[in-house]
Amino acid sequence: MGLPSDTFTTYDSVGNREDLSDIIYDVTPTETPFLTALPKGKSTSTKHEWQTRALTAASGSNAVLEGDDATTDASTANTRVYNYTQISDKVARVTGTQEAVNKAGRSSEMALQMEDRMKELKRDVETVLLQNVAYVAGNSSTARKSAGLSCYVKTNISKASDGTAATGNGSDTYTTGTARALQESHFETALALCWDNGGTPSLGVMNSFQKRKVAAFSGSSSKTSDGDKRKVTNNVEIYIDPLGTEVRMLPCRQMPAGTIFFVDPDYAKFAPLRNFQTKDLAVTGDSIRKQILVEYTLEVCNEKAHGAVYDLATS
Repeated sequence: MGLPSDTFTTYDSVGNREDLSDIIYDVTPTETPFLTALPKGKSTSTKHEWQTRALTAASGSNAVLEGDDATTDASTANTRVYNYTQISDKVARVTGTQEAVNKAGRSSEMALQMEDRMKELKRDVETVLLQNVAYVAGNSSTARKSAGLSCYVKTNISKASDGTAATGNGSDTYTTGTARALQESHFETALALCWDNGGTPSLGVMNSFQKRKVAAFSGSSSKTSDGDKRKVTNNVEIYIDPLGTEVRMLPCRQMPAGTIFFVDPDYAKFAPLRNFQTKDLAVTGDSIRKQILVEYTLEVCNEKAHGAVYDLATS
């Protein structure tokens, strides 16, 4: 049966209002768990320095003669370690017209753009702190760069035989070796070295692939099930090694895929010279510009407090 003649339909109309929802759907991940977990320090210069110290090794031959003169023991000088601050920013620009028109889902285009840019900037900072990039002192034509965590963690590590640890002062990077599938023994090796050297890391930072591999460790081989709620749990939230070190597993989307870090938050800091701030930029025409900026560095207070598993297969 056809449409009766002269029936006016929505296909004929030119005045119907559009149906546009006032909800804007965005599922882009914005979490920054590593940045959130780090305590905040403070930089006061573009070259941020700190000191580390270590006692002499324990001795089983500390025996002296009765009545002998006391002999002065050698002192251990502190070691100065440093990193450089990095400037990261995001800039939003909106025309005067776009800010003035009636919009769906937001009253201010600039406010929405700035909210998005802040989320993006925090993800960038998280990536910088975790990536395997050495510091760059910078000059008038080269931007300064903060060294990432891999450039410091060198002592308490599990790695492939052909992997090469960084010097540990931020000046160079870890050299990747042959990829190997994650084994529980890799965890135990790195955490045992942490314990031997006085470290007690409490966070294990890894990407989703390695987190799933951890769920297959022998201690978690039995899944738990709740038949009434039809729920199966296959997760390792806390890993306790044979020496009693308790590590919370922290999935992180910005984590390098082939590495797992064991971090003691008491010995690592996010150290801004200029914390996250917003400023209006000069108006040069019929548009407005705003900048979000942060100048910061990673302070690895003592690398022996942390550990790492390097050279992991990612598929």
